Amino acid sequence: MKNRKLGQIGPEISEIGFGCMGLNSNYALTNNEDAIEAVHRALDLGVTHFDTADAYAAGDNEVLVGKALGSRRDQVTLASKFGQLKEDGQMIVRATPEYVRTAVDASLQRLGVDVIDLYYAHRIDPNVPVEETVGAMSELVSDGKVRWIGLSEASPESVRRGHAVHPLAAVQSEYSLWTRFAEAEHFQVCEELGIAYVAYSPLGRGFLSGTIKSAGDIRDGDRRQAHPRFSAENIEANVTKIDTLNDVAVEVGAAPAQVALAWVLARRPFIHPIPGTTKVTHLEENIAAADVVLTEEQQDRLAAAFTEVAGDRYPPGAMKKVQL
Repeated sequence: MKNRKLGQIGPEISEIGFGCMGLNSNYALTNNEDAIEAVHRALDLGVTHFDTADAYAAGDNEVLVGKALGSRRDQVTLASKFGQLKEDGQMIVRATPEYVRTAVDASLQRLGVDVIDLYYAHRIDPNVPVEETVGAMSELVSDGKVRWIGLSEASPESVRRGHAVHPLAAVQSEYSLWTRFAEAEHFQVCEELGIAYVAYSPLGRGFLSGTIKSAGDIRDGDRRQAHPRFSAENIEANVTKIDTLNDVAVEVGAAPAQVALAWVLARRPFIHPIPGTTKVTHLEENIAAADVVLTEEQQDRLAAAFTEVAGDRYPPGAMKKVQL
């Protein structure tokens, strides 16, 4: 496994990380034994970057990740996030200084660790200046509860303002062939300030694996059923784009998912994709994507194929909580 440095101030971490959300939340669920097996296999393959959040499975994801890492915790850079929580049946964003201090203690306990390596504000609280949130997060670093801090789904302006209070090691937002808003300004800000860009859903929530050809391919209870891009109409509009992905996959002798990951890795040296999976076979396939080499012509052809995508990446309520 090759490594990439997490921004200017962070550690060297595996080029491809592990997004842990799907281990026990949001998509087709698996049992904890399979999830732990996937984490252990990732460790064996050299993955050293694991990403969770207190919002995933209402905190149970942190418990599962902590249990899975166990005695090997010191081998990894462990990331978690705070600020999205359910109140009166609704998901809200809270990032007040008081809540920051409460949230980190709860996450440390669930994870079973003394320190969180990388701690993000999961969303930017519209009612709290980002300077106040980051100021409170900086105190966690001083207190030894957190090593590095970051922001998730934050606008370039919020990143600049937060970074001015305390250096950010990373920003985390979605990025893949079919989600490319970061190319407009986020990448410029990351390069300028020396901040890593952690790309979640680099496989488009599974769409870029080429296995989703209709709405019927998504199981009942899967959260993607509520995502506009996975409506029957929008899948039909987007699925033809997979033809180009399949063509390039044949050319380089790789799976479509590997090509999609290789494309993300090739975009910028400071991008860190964190695909998630519960299947060891898919995990091994994802890790092998680091060895796939794409020509500039292939990269450009893939980018052109996914220039226009039908459907928002989140339902309307969730889209209001992300900054672009």
